Order: sequence, then structure tokens, then C-alpha cells
Amino acid sequence: MNGTASRHRAVRAILAEQVVSSQAHLARLLAERGFPVTQATVSRDLRAVGAAKARSADGTMRYVSEPGAIRPDAMDALAVTLSSFARSIEASGNLVVIKTDPGAAHVVAGAVDTADLDGVLGTVAGDDTMLIIADEATGGRAVARTIEQIGAGG
Repeated sequence: MNGTASRHRAVRAILAEQVVSSQAHLARLLAERGFPVTQATVSRDLRAVGAAKARSADGTMRYVSEPGAIRPDAMDALAVTLSSFARSIEASGNLVVIKTDPGAAHVVAGAVDTADLDGVLGTVAGDDTMLIIADEATGGRAVARTIEQIGAGG
């Protein structure tokens, strides 16, 4: 499973389970779950999952994230990346193969990972080809349609 997507899921879970008042505290909690990170990575992760500081009912400040929220800028970035670099999108079973310009597969895979789309378990990128592994319930065809729709908007 992709490390960034897994870590983002862990960040969302931690924020849903307990009060996190600082980035240093979140970094310690992520390390306990097997994700040793720097403060800069925590900061990027918080932005990626749409977390923000908010005042709790008791008056303390804590990070909160709406479950399943995808930041609009992540979707915008995916749309632009797909429209710029994706040349073809094909599905088979629970897989999606995206052909890209040479050297761009990792850029597209990173944008897919950051968008954290429903049904996507992870990505693998080569030079000009990337693979999306979809969960069985969603399937590759549904993920491919979603990717095509997002790319058409970019």
C-alpha cells in the first residue's frame, strides 16, 4: 500500500480518535503507528487531509478533519495532472492502467495518491505507465470512469 495514502488514513483516524493539539503530538502518534515523520511532513499531511485547528467544546484547540473530506486543491491538482500527462486510461478487473508522457507516470500516481479517491487501494508507477489497484467492491472500471471524469475537468 502506498505510504502517503496509508499515512493520510492514519492521520484521519488519529484525529477522529483523540485530541491532537500540536504537530509534534501528531508526529509522535504517527511514529507509534509505524510512520516516523518530520514536522514538515506532518504539516503537509494535515493540509492534504483538510485538517484545521478548531476550538473544542471545552475551549482547547485541536486539529479536526471532516471524515472522508478531500481538499479541493488536491482534486484540482489531479484534474490538471491528468489532463496534462495522461494519454490513455484502461480498466481490467480491479486494475486501471494509465499511459502517460515519458517520465510522467510518477507525477500522475502522486496526484492520485494525494486525492485519496474512494476505491483506490494504491498506485505503482514506472516511466510512462502507472497502475491503480482498486478495491474489489469498487472495481477498476468505476475507478477508471472517475479518473476520466476528473481528467476531463482539468
